[in-house]
Order: sequence, then structure tokens, then C-alpha cells
Amino acid sequence: MFSQLTDLDLRLIRVFLAIVDAGGVSPAQATLNVGQSTISTQLATLETRLGYRLCERGRGGFSLTARGEQFIDAARALLSAVDTFGMQARNVGRKLVGTLDIGMIGHTPVSASARISDAISRFRARDQSVRFSMLVRSPGELEELLLNGRIQIGIGYFWHRVPSLEYTEVFAEDQFAYCAKGHPLFAQAGEVSPADAAAYEWAWRSYPLPEAESSTTPQNVTAVADNMEAVAMLVLSGHHLGYLPGHFAAPFVKQGLLAAVNPAQMRYRVAFHMVTRARQHRTDIVEAFIDDMKAAHPMQVLEADE
Repeated sequence: MFSQLTDLDLRLIRVFLAIVDAGGVSPAQATLNVGQSTISTQLATLETRLGYRLCERGRGGFSLTARGEQFIDAARALLSAVDTFGMQARNVGRKLVGTLDIGMIGHTPVSASARISDAISRFRARDQSVRFSMLVRSPGELEELLLNGRIQIGIGYFWHRVPSLEYTEVFAEDQFAYCAKGHPLFAQAGEVSPADAAAYEWAWRSYPLPEAESSTTPQNVTAVADNMEAVAMLVLSGHHLGYLPGHFAAPFVKQGLLAAVNPAQMRYRVAFHMVTRARQHRTDIVEAFIDDMKAAHPMQVLEADE
């Protein structure tokens, strides 16, 4: 068992995490750029130092032991703390030093992404030395990561509100009902009445859409999906009608593959939020980035990106 942490221990822990991320000793060779026998020796040395086995390897394949599973979180936390300390030591005197972990949903509108980039640019102009870490997850996963302290800021569409999190609206997008080129309504798209459209089969989201009024929600739903790409696939089949963000559908409309059913009546607006933990749990880094996000995002409505 470790009695005193050494540079060797840190190197061995990094080797272990590389093995875990690669899915085994053999696949980790490319990542670590050393031979399998060397990696096996380093792993065995770490296990000897710890006093317990981290994983099983051999003909049966690679698998973590129960202690190995627990050790992963401790190892990642340790290396993150070491990296943060190194950054802080190198930048003593800077006002903002540390790491900012940001989570986003996939396929953020182009114009909204540009605004987020503007916020990052504003932040970089500050007296700071901050490492950005960005990931893409579903809205539910982002909220869970925020609650667990794995990220400090989440940006996306959230259909419910977690009491311990704060939600700040940063932009909105309009979603329209679309049909595909092979659909019976395509020839009259643009002027189809909601009553006529209701007679056809629809693809709908598998999660709640509070922004969609009851009159907008179709009754004849025969397919559901948890993301816009899947909805688009169903609509493009020519069998379903479905709602898509204007910016996302625009390329398909330009190619003549999709058309809005009735853009004046069959539409709804979705608000996107920046989500953080309560103020007492936020660092100066997070507060500074929130200010820069608000400065870069005067409330806007996004329809179709140019």
C-alpha cells in the first residue's frame, strides 16, 4: 500500500488509466507507444505498490476487479488535482487559474455555437490561465454531471427543472413541422391545415416538450425518437411528419428533400439554457464565464442558419 506518493506512482497510475481507456493491455500499446511486456510489468508494479489486484488479464480477456473499479475514480481525481496544482503553481499571480468543464448537447445551432465561441474569446481576454474541458452529452446526462460536480456549466435544451440548479436562457430556436419529398402532402406543403396534417402519421420526441402547446402535439404518433437526427430520418422516409429545428432542416429544404408543412401555424419555440449549480457552489472562473456568456448572448431567436 502507498505510504508515500512518488513520481513513479503517478506514472504507473497514468499507465493504468491508459489501459482502462484503451480496453486492455494490448490495445494500450499504441497509446503508450511501448511494448506489451513493458506495460504488463508496469501494471504489475502498480498492483504490488497498492497491495491488491486491479484487473484480470489473459486468455479470458481484460476485466477490472471490484477494487480496480473503485480505484479508477480515485486515480482520475488524483491526476486532475495534480494537473490543476501544476497549472496554479506555474501561474501564481494570475487572477483566474484552474479548469472549466463545460457540457453541451449535440448539434448546437451554428449561430449559437459562434456566440459560445465569442464568450470563450471574451474569457480568454481576462487575466487568466484556465484549461477548458468540453464534452457533448444528452440533457439528462448534463444535469447529472452538474450535480456530481463533474462539469461546472451545461448548455442545452432542458425540459424539466432540477431545484438545486440554476437555469439562464441564452437563446431560442423555432421548430417547424416538415414532410419529405415522398410524402402525400409534399406537393401542397406550406398551406396544409393542421387538421389535414393530423390525419397522417407523425414522428415525435420520446421526451416531454413543454413548449409545444397541446394543439401542436399530434395525436397519430407512430414513431418516437430521442434526438433530432432520428426524427429527421423518420421524416425523410416519406412516411412520417415531424418537427425539426429550422437551422437543422435548412440543408434538406435547400436540396428539395424536405418542406415545411405550414410554417405560419405548425411551429413552436424552444428555449436553450445555460445551467450551473447554485451560486454558493460556483467558483470565480465559473462566475466570470457566466458573465461572458451573458454578454455574448443578448436574447436571440434562431431559425435557419445562413
